Amino acid sequence: MKKTDAEWKKELTPQEYYVLREKGTDRAGNDGYTKHFEKGTYLCAACNSQLFESNSKYESHCGWPSFDDAIPGTIEMTPDYSHGMIRTEITCKACDGHLGHIFDDGPKETTGKRYCVNTTSIKFVKSKDEK
Repeated sequence: MKKTDAEWKKELTPQEYYVLREKGTDRAGNDGYTKHFEKGTYLCAACNSQLFESNSKYESHCGWPSFDDAIPGTIEMTPDYSHGMIRTEITCKACDGHLGHIFDDGPKETTGKRYCVNTTSIKFVKSKDEK
């Protein structure tokens, strides 16, 4: 999905543009989807691609929504050497929107991964049986 910066600016809020297109970061905290645990699916806030199922979400106490796995084939991983750190950036495979980073400090009883996601970069759709 290729769009110009001008097209993205028309479609996204200033905060969404900052996070998804400029690789910004939401402030850590318990707002947004950090403490949200309803059944459903988390979508990319830019292109509506399905990214995470609610059963992969867990409380990591890091201040951002955390998932131990993504829906297969939806996330791109890229080395990120910015800010004097070595991390792995995660982006939406469909639109290249910046989601956050992935770390190896997730639940050991599952994948051991922590997809640390900006709440601004996702939106939630309840599962049909929850409505």
